[in-house]
Amino acid sequence: MNRNGKSSAPIIALLLALGGLQPAPSHAEPDADTARGRYLVQIGGCNDCHTPGYLLAEGKVPEALWLTGSDFGWRGPWGTTYATNLRNRLQEFSQDQWLDYARQLHARPPMPWFMLNQMKTEDLAAIYAYVRHLGPAGTAAPAYLPPDVEPPPPYASFPPPPPQ
Repeated sequence: MNRNGKSSAPIIALLLALGGLQPAPSHAEPDADTARGRYLVQIGGCNDCHTPGYLLAEGKVPEALWLTGSDFGWRGPWGTTYATNLRNRLQEFSQDQWLDYARQLHARPPMPWFMLNQMKTEDLAAIYAYVRHLGPAGTAAPAYLPPDVEPPPPYASFPPPPPQ
């Protein structure tokens, strides 16, 4: 309230609109689903590949970098894959689209897509809530490279599996 007993909110809103400014984003505490999603991301190993440097730093990577993808390649008989920037990718999906995607995903190694396919709906929804809570960040990971293309370093090489 100002000295005349009137709210100054309309004036502030007008000044923000005229100046092209946006109010600071809300950093509200996460709800129970979001907190559960954070827990599932940690114990599910999502950060191991989808967060740059997470494994080598023994998990001591700022949460602001979590799930932003990686330019570390995983090379094997399938070609070279890179961990997707999940923060940006999940911005493209509604929750229902994410649930369908996660249940139908069939990805190249080393992604354990078969584990994602089996997750409970409430767990997938919690992961979605958490990733959306983090918001978009980072850039796209490099594109898949076919087996006959030598990737730029850094990358890990997997030998072909033994014959069965």
